[in-house]
Amino acid sequence: MDPILAEVYSTVLPAAPFVIAAYVGIWLALAVYAFVLSRRAKRTERDLGALKQALVAREEKLER
Repeated sequence: MDPILAEVYSTVLPAAPFVIAAYVGIWLALAVYAFVLSRRAKRTERDLGALKQALVAREEKLER
């Protein structure tokens, strides 16, 4: 094996678990963030539906 490659591999390979852990951590953080955003979007959509129903009920009450 080329001595330069041997030196590179001896430097890079011990750091591989840290690189893998960083990638896993980033993907996990992104997944949690996407989950939280989807929950908030559903809650907001539900609140908007309730507001629309309240507005329709109020308009019907005012028409009477």
